[in-house]
Amino acid sequence: MTHTNTLQDRVGLRAPLWFAAVTLLGFGLLYSLAGTALGRMLFPAAATGSMIERDGHVIGSALVAQPFADARYFQPRPSAANYDPMAAAGSNMARSNPDLRKRIDELAQVVAARDGIVPAQVPCELVTQSGGGMDPHLSPAGAQVQVARIAKARGIDVATIEDLLARHTESPQFGVLGRPRVNVLRLNLALDALSR
Repeated sequence: MTHTNTLQDRVGLRAPLWFAAVTLLGFGLLYSLAGTALGRMLFPAAATGSMIERDGHVIGSALVAQPFADARYFQPRPSAANYDPMAAAGSNMARSNPDLRKRIDELAQVVAARDGIVPAQVPCELVTQSGGGMDPHLSPAGAQVQVARIAKARGIDVATIEDLLARHTESPQFGVLGRPRVNVLRLNLALDALSR
């Protein structure tokens, strides 16, 4: 009787153990490897982080915002995570939070003074953070308000900067998804190329 129960116990365990092994290896390993390989084949740049290189060195990613403190560059959206991809997050403040309104008003004053415009002309994206705090894009309007400052700081004609901005404005994806946008890092690299 004991021998029969042990045999039945072994047979009863075989199916769940086999199922667990197939699940772990098939879906945990093989599926992940196949997805990674397919992603690298179909989207090689995005699969490796859309890294941007200059002079053989990686200087950033087209998918992650980074700060530019110099007046000669376009500034990205503010970041609640201090532009740290490992700490990506929004501010999590509700619209009704008085601290959010105060912070936006103070930042609008700073941006207006920096770019020589009145606070009412500051696009909201220059004073608010994106959900992840890493948005690498600005709207053309968010970049346009910075053109005069950059032209003055670089000693370049405003029309030249505006032409560069127009050439780096991306259309909505597939013509319908999203809005026109400008990748700040790529635009700033194009600015540097003008000076070379």
